[in-house]
Formats: sequence, C-alpha cells, structure tokens
Amino acid sequence: MASASETSSDPAGDPPDAPTESALETALRQLRAAADHLDIDSNIVERLKHPTKVEEVTVPVERDDGTVEVFTGYRAQHDSVRGPYKGGLRYHPDVTRDECVGLAMWMTWKCAVMDLPFGGAKGGVAVDPKTLSRAEKERLTRRFTQELRTVIGPNQDIPAPDMGTDPQTMAWVMDAYSMQEGETIPGVVTGKPPVVGGSEGRAEAPGRSVAIVTRLACEQYDRRLDETTVAVQGYGSVGANAARLLDDWGATVVAVSDVNGAMYDPDGIETAAVPSHDETPEAVTRGADRVISNDELLTLDVDVLIPAALGNVITKANAEAVAADIVVEGANGPITSTADSLLAARDVAVLPDILANAGGVTVSYFEWLQDINRRAWSLERVNDELEAEMEAAWRAVRAEFERRDVTWREAAYIVALSRIADAHDARGLWP
Repeated sequence: MASASETSSDPAGDPPDAPTESALETALRQLRAAADHLDIDSNIVERLKHPTKVEEVTVPVERDDGTVEVFTGYRAQHDSVRGPYKGGLRYHPDVTRDECVGLAMWMTWKCAVMDLPFGGAKGGVAVDPKTLSRAEKERLTRRFTQELRTVIGPNQDIPAPDMGTDPQTMAWVMDAYSMQEGETIPGVVTGKPPVVGGSEGRAEAPGRSVAIVTRLACEQYDRRLDETTVAVQGYGSVGANAARLLDDWGATVVAVSDVNGAMYDPDGIETAAVPSHDETPEAVTRGADRVISNDELLTLDVDVLIPAALGNVITKANAEAVAADIVVEGANGPITSTADSLLAARDVAVLPDILANAGGVTVSYFEWLQDINRRAWSLERVNDELEAEMEAAWRAVRAEFERRDVTWREAAYIVALSRIADAHDARGLWP
C-alpha cells in the first residue's frame, strides 16, 4: 500500500492541493476537522496532536562486500489509551520522523474506527530495499529489531509489514526479538508466515475489506452488485484481491492496472486470469486487447472507482473528470484534500482508507489473538470474523453519516475520535 501525503490548511478556507502535503499535516488537519463536530475536551485534542514517543536509531549494516553502511530508523508511537501500539515497519528512502508520526496518528484513527484494542504506531528505515541483497536485508532487519527491542513487544508495540517489508521480514523481526528474550514470542509482530504464527488470510485482508466496503456502499445507494461496473487502479495485493472478490460476487470489473497501464474491457475482465503484481510483476497489460493509461482509468464512466495503487492520484487537476459515483480508497491517501472537497461538492461518495482498507490491521488483531492463545484459526473463521468486524464498523460510520451533515470520511473520523476521547476521559491524566 502507498503512503499518503496531504497538507494542513485553514479549515475555513480551501485546502491547498497535495504535492507538498505531508502525512503529519494531514493527520493534524483531520484531527481538527473531526474535533469541530464533537463536544470533547480541548485538552484531549491537544494531547492527540503529539506522539507519545519517537525512537530514532542508528542501524549499521555490513554489506556483502564487507563495507559498513549506516542507516537511520524510526519508531513513532502515537497513542496507547485503548491498547498497545500497532502499525507497520517500512523500508523506503523517504522514511522520515514526521512521516512516521503522521502515519502513526492515522493508525490510531484506523484502529479506533474498527474498535480494535490498539493505538497507533509506525516506523521504518530510510533505505531503498531494492539495493539490498536478501542477506543484507536480513542483517538490517535483525539489527533494527535489536535497536527497537526495548520499545516493542506483544503487550507494548506490535509491528507489521508495510512498504518494502513482507512476511519474511516479520519472521526475522520475531526471531531476533525472541532470541534476545530467550523464548519464542510470535505475538511481537503480525503479518508473519503462518508456519511461525502468522494468520491465514492476513495478506488478502486489506483487499477483502475494500471489497466488503464496496458491497456495503452499493447496498447503501441501492445498487445491485450484478449491475455495477468497477475500475481498479493498482493490481497488487489490495487491488487484485478486491477485484477478484467483487468479480466473484457479480460485479463487472472493466479495468485493472499496473505501472505500465490498464487493461480495459467494457464487457468485463476475467480477473482470476490476470496475474497480480505479486504473482507476476507488471503483467497486467500483457496480451490485453485494449490498453489505456492509469490517468484514463481514473476518469472511466463506471459506477465504482477503487484507487488501490499510490497516494495522491486524484488531485485538483483530475477530480472534476472522475465519473464514478462511488470511490473506495484501497491505497492510503489516494485523494488530495482539494480533490476530496471537489468530489464532495459533486456528491461523489468517497469511502475513506481508514475504513475501507482496515482489513489488514483487523486480521493482524486476529493474528495477535491467535499468538497469545497459541491456537490457529481456519481461513473460514478469519474471513467470517473479518466480515463481522467490517459490518460493525460500517454501521457505526453510517450512523454518523446519516445523523450529521458530513462526508463519509468525516463520519469515520468522528467515530474514531469519539472512541479515543471517551477512553482518555475514562482513564484521565496521570499523575
């Protein structure tokens, strides 16, 4: 999934467009916007503007040629009032302290809107993982884990995969942590391979939740899935799993894309026959009868648009050309703040990322429970439990959407902030 970046703005005026916007500024703006709709203690809002802790560490790594290169790593822990910190670890050249803080805040809102007993965290190393051999990536991961060992743990802070990391990375984190603790502790991370305590269905969960929210949104607007056309930008894990499920449920998926462009067929695509990026990188357009650009995909005349590739793909420049009536955010932050306002003015229903792609953190919660209890769940149980959690979150967000004159995004943030504020009010401030 992509990182998002939007900028802060005066809530009374038009927000600027996205290219220079940061995750931290976005998170703060969204906090202010939600607080404006609620009667909550301003002191609680002030507390939520700041992370509890940001750990910055030096990560020296021996390269395969014997030289040592030093990288910088971070772990931002935003708020733990509802439970241990939870959030991904990413390996990317653009990882910064502020990005980690902003994304940690988003994780706080995402866990709260799903009513999970977690707070938000995020971390990573400023490195291009494509420049690392497998052995170098393993050494980097193990050293980074050691540097973070005092601030992570199954009851303290539970990392997960993110950009540039994967189940194997999480297995290395678990092993490095467990070796230093002197016992096997699978619950220190989620997103691991099932053979070492990972959960069935974890990798597919964000795409599954996007499909579930799409189905619920269609029901909300009295659209039959078998009469609904869908375009999906990004055919990685999220986009491919969402597209294939919606196809199975009767929707007509007319376009899917990767970095090279989009396969387009107005009569519908057999999604199971199109390899995802994980299965065969950059293979979507191979053999396609008709290929269009990613920009064209975003403006197709379809019922539902699912941007599931990168952040900031729908902007001031193309928002007016978006023809879909429903947009479901598969990626993190695919719509800039200005574009969001333009879509809202046209009554385009935008289902936000903190709800739509929350299947990942939800099944991570299931994995954490399985690790604590040392008892694995079947894939059927995981999917059934995810369905139930997504429907419960949907009902809570829909109630605020229908009760107030707000967008779906605002409704989701209102639900999240209400729950966090109630928890802070109940616990108070120590000492």
